[in-house]
Amino acid sequence: MSNRVGSRGQKAVDDGERSLIGPPSGDSPDSLLDQEASTPIFVYLLAFFSALGGFLFGYDTGVVSGAMLLLKKEMKLSALWQELLVSSTVGAAALSALSGGFLNGWLGRKICILVASFIFSIGGLILSLAPDKVVLLVGRITVGLGIGIASMTVPVYIAEVSPPHLRGQLVTINSLFITGGQFIASVVDGAFSYMSHDGWRYMLGLSVVPAMLQFFGFFFLPESPRWLLQKGQCQKARQVLSQIRAGQNINEEYDTIRLSIEEEDKEAGGGGPVILRILRHGPTRRALIVGCGLQMFQQLSGINTVMYYSATILQMAGVRDDKQAIWLAAATSATNFVFTLVGVWLVERVGRRKLTLGSLIGTGLSLALLAIGFLLSAQNSPPVTLHPVDFQNSTCRLYGSCELCMLDPDCGFCYRDNGTRVFDSSCVSADQTSTDHAAWGRCSNRTEAADNPIWAYNYCPTSYSWIVLMGLILYLAFFAPGMGPMPWTVNSEIYPLWARSVGNACSAGVNWIFNVLVSLTFLHVAQFLTYYGAFFMYTGLVVLALLFVLGCLPETQGLQLEEIENLFTGPLCSCGSSSPNDNRHVHYIRVKGSNYLPSDNEGSDVE
Repeated sequence: MSNRVGSRGQKAVDDGERSLIGPPSGDSPDSLLDQEASTPIFVYLLAFFSALGGFLFGYDTGVVSGAMLLLKKEMKLSALWQELLVSSTVGAAALSALSGGFLNGWLGRKICILVASFIFSIGGLILSLAPDKVVLLVGRITVGLGIGIASMTVPVYIAEVSPPHLRGQLVTINSLFITGGQFIASVVDGAFSYMSHDGWRYMLGLSVVPAMLQFFGFFFLPESPRWLLQKGQCQKARQVLSQIRAGQNINEEYDTIRLSIEEEDKEAGGGGPVILRILRHGPTRRALIVGCGLQMFQQLSGINTVMYYSATILQMAGVRDDKQAIWLAAATSATNFVFTLVGVWLVERVGRRKLTLGSLIGTGLSLALLAIGFLLSAQNSPPVTLHPVDFQNSTCRLYGSCELCMLDPDCGFCYRDNGTRVFDSSCVSADQTSTDHAAWGRCSNRTEAADNPIWAYNYCPTSYSWIVLMGLILYLAFFAPGMGPMPWTVNSEIYPLWARSVGNACSAGVNWIFNVLVSLTFLHVAQFLTYYGAFFMYTGLVVLALLFVLGCLPETQGLQLEEIENLFTGPLCSCGSSSPNDNRHVHYIRVKGSNYLPSDNEGSDVE
């Protein structure tokens, strides 16, 4: 470890090695079970009501997948409007997440969660009553403002009220609620897809129910004791800590937090904007780089392409029926939810670093399988056999296969299918106001061909749909335990208290900015690179993410929040090094399969 470790870090090494170099003395498996058994039920209650923000986050981002199939027909939405309605929510979330750092520091965690749930409620009402696509866009933006505040506040609040031995699991429960919200949203989508009109209103408007539950529930829950101490409300902080650690001695924890706040203020370089203090302070700067990098790669690995457009992707893969596509999308959401449960179970057993690395490897392989499924579909795409004479000026008549026809949003594919082959097929201009039979009437000038026509828009008939479905399920099975929750879990842990609000706001803002980038460009990227090219691109980005995690992410498992800053006292992967001559290095000492405190002098068993 660097000789420049602060007094708090040195004390952690000299007097508290039990928590950094190995399990605390007396923390045998039996004593850990005793700790868990003695955890007051109130902590789980806090985690539940907090994680309702995660549920709303998941519901409002997941419900759009099925609702979009109905909206694009009922409101005659172009590809641009579809992307706007999806990405407007995440764009608003990016802005509110960045401002959430200031709000968290000023108002506190509790007030911010109340504000977020109130905004969710207003947004849900606007969506359920929207008369046109413009008001619908306003509703999606409003919901996004609530999502952004909740996404960066909830993990921080849960981390600050949780005991160290349960912190990883309780913060990961927020991600479990996110995936649970996405799963419930997909079931709601499926249920209301049978309505002939306005089914999307119920899909989008039901988010009001959990939002109101969280709003009223949080009136009776306390503020974070760490925030109260930071604001000088010492007596109230002690009372809250006693409440959430019922029956336990809080003196040591209280003193640790109080001394940490005092020392952090000195080490952070005095006054000025917090973001500048973070950038000037080496350990927090390096933590911010790691936190923002994890959030960036979470989005660049394509998760919200899969979640926002899962039903659309399944249609692209050849699933003809809207209802079938929505229910298959529900199956993928169920996979996401179930395997997030696996992450909750593994996070305190395997550790954050190994779980993230394993998740990325599986995610990359699954994306490659998705790409292969689309590639096989493209290579075996049905040819165009008829070119209607009444559309000589249309670009659609230039395409020789269904795959090329589908990549043009202005074109649709008309064909007949006798169960074994596709024939009498044409690529014609797609007029979304037309009925299926009217569209078929434009396919050719042969009226006798109008028996049993099939009008395909946004998909091609193929026998390889099962490969894409398998790729989606495997993708979520690998992504959900690791890269889904770990960026949020790690970011809730790695910043000192004075930088925690702003650090989480910045990293959440990065998450939402790249979320916007991915969701706003997916359909156009698919048109430009082809469907399989888009997923091969995401595969390459996952490889970059794997290299980043290998080089930069330390293990935070089992450490108190006040101890984790010591992991960033050396230049992780040279990220954020203060000068070219700064020759500090981080070594991860392998102890019982996990990486703990950096060390200078340990020369053996170094990773």
